[in-house]
Amino acid sequence: MPAQKVQDFLDSRDVRYITLKHSRAYTAQEIAARSHISGRDFAKTVIVFANGNMAMVVLPAHQRIHLPELRDMLGTLDVHLATESEFRATFPDCELGAMPPFGNLYNLPVYVAGPLAEEEEIAFNAGTHTEVIQMRYADFEELVKPEVLEFITA
Repeated sequence: MPAQKVQDFLDSRDVRYITLKHSRAYTAQEIAARSHISGRDFAKTVIVFANGNMAMVVLPAHQRIHLPELRDMLGTLDVHLATESEFRATFPDCELGAMPPFGNLYNLPVYVAGPLAEEEEIAFNAGTHTEVIQMRYADFEELVKPEVLEFITA
């Protein structure tokens, strides 16, 4: 079952989405492949610290964060990837590493990679390593209000 917090949030806003089940997978590219979703449409969630504050970075499955670019965009020298032990308690309703990109539900700012914001639909971990939620990017943007930045590399 998807993270109840995300499902309740989407349902309470009458957002159209589908939930897809797949065999257990851990990497974004593997999940996209098992779900028959393009890597450019699958949104992976990465947790970072920027100026000592936790933030959520969302980018296409087949791309990586370019930390120097992200530092420049955020105007800080202090940006680094968070460890699982640092963010585990922030997502008590999710399996470790399967966080959905709804930082607003976890009191985190959300930064989205520009190419992902250009997609009609996106899919992402639903809080487990066996389920994906797929929805229109426009609905995601309206609900989460992420800041769109260019911080990725192929």
